Amino acid sequence: MVQTIYLAGGCFWGLQKYFDQFDGVLSTEVGYANGPDKAPSYEDVCHDSGHAETVKIEYDEDRISPEELLDKYFMVIDPLSVNKQGHDEGIQYRTGIYYTDESQLDPIRKVYSREEAKAGAKLAVAVEKLKNFYSAEEYHQKYLEKNPGGYCHIPARFYGEK
Repeated sequence: MVQTIYLAGGCFWGLQKYFDQFDGVLSTEVGYANGPDKAPSYEDVCHDSGHAETVKIEYDEDRISPEELLDKYFMVIDPLSVNKQGHDEGIQYRTGIYYTDESQLDPIRKVYSREEAKAGAKLAVAVEKLKNFYSAEEYHQKYLEKNPGGYCHIPARFYGEK
């Protein structure tokens, strides 16, 4: 069954490249989520529009479970950091798990609780119903494929891992 989840985890370039490598991930798209109900430009987002840089992930639940996806997500973010991942700072770099269907809440809560226990502190990762998602400009899509030397907070060792 095809499902969709939206993950915000700092700069969306690296998060997209990271999730593109996993079997069961059917497609990814970068964009701006859970801000005001107005499609922003990248410039707007960089000037605190309130949107989070987010990756829309469509996946085949028969090939990769939501728990597996979220376990992989938590491997490449700092879940205690507020509005910052790596060298990127600002509200657009906040972390969040945005769901579209109430049925997604059980696996989200399961992984979230486990990660919170592991961290020994309250996580700074929002769990919210998706309010909106606006596709980012074309030059942001698959950015690190087009620009292999581009910056990403996710260490290179996480690419190519299955």
